[in-house]
Amino acid sequence: MQIQSFKIFCDLVETESFTRAAQINGVTQSAVSQQISSLERQLKSLLIERSKKKFRLTREGELLYEHSRQMVSTYDSLLHRLQEVKDIISGTIRVATIYSIGLHDLPPYLKRFLKAYPTVNVHVEYQRANQVYDDVLGNVVDLGLVAYPNKDTRLEMVHLREEKMVLICHPKHPLARGKTVKLAQLDGQRFIGFEPDIPTRKAVDKVLRDAGITIKVVMEFDNIETVKRAVEIEAGVSIVPDGTVAGEVAKLTLTAIPIADADIGRPLAVIYKKNKALSPAMKQFIQLLKEAP
Repeated sequence: MQIQSFKIFCDLVETESFTRAAQINGVTQSAVSQQISSLERQLKSLLIERSKKKFRLTREGELLYEHSRQMVSTYDSLLHRLQEVKDIISGTIRVATIYSIGLHDLPPYLKRFLKAYPTVNVHVEYQRANQVYDDVLGNVVDLGLVAYPNKDTRLEMVHLREEKMVLICHPKHPLARGKTVKLAQLDGQRFIGFEPDIPTRKAVDKVLRDAGITIKVVMEFDNIETVKRAVEIEAGVSIVPDGTVAGEVAKLTLTAIPIADADIGRPLAVIYKKNKALSPAMKQFIQLLKEAP
């Protein structure tokens, strides 16, 4: 039995998907099935209850997972320590990020990192916030990039910075005439919001609610790009991170206005699973993300 077999088994347990486990390990779905069957033959134990519709481990499978996870973690720690001793920065970093960070904040950092460490492969996936947390906890990815990070005893969190939030509107909108806007001016405005479960939406709702402001939410979307498109067609106004609209402001398709009486900042953070062995490449990546834009 090789350590790779144990890793594939752990990935299968944590993703509950043969397809996903195959993708993580760069093998075919058939190869994953073969590895699991091989483990069962060698251990003379059934590991997965195949008759069930829902993925479920047998008691033997649960025991193997507990010890396999420890072995894989120890092996990863050994590899990372050897890399540090040899001053080697290489390998693969799997990152899950929310759309706004992935599309607007991450690219310049990624470019700088890959230029400095060309032998590192960074695989980025764009997800909703709740899925980023699930993927990090499930070891599907190494690092997660989120806004308004949730406190979780199972996770480590590295604060990066706070992004300034601004009001955006069409250049012909009456609010676009001012250099700043006050929250009271938003009362009764048609508003383009993120979907209710998205952390940025929750934060904006709280600011408006605490100020006694009532808005008319006319559209809700799950990503920043669609929110901006709706504002561009004059469907309403919105509050978004300043850095996400730089392109549209430069092209004069949107106007970004500072909010005078509310200092709204969106905190950004890197999250990873507690007790995870970070490779030298992962540590350097996190360090770079902490630097000023």
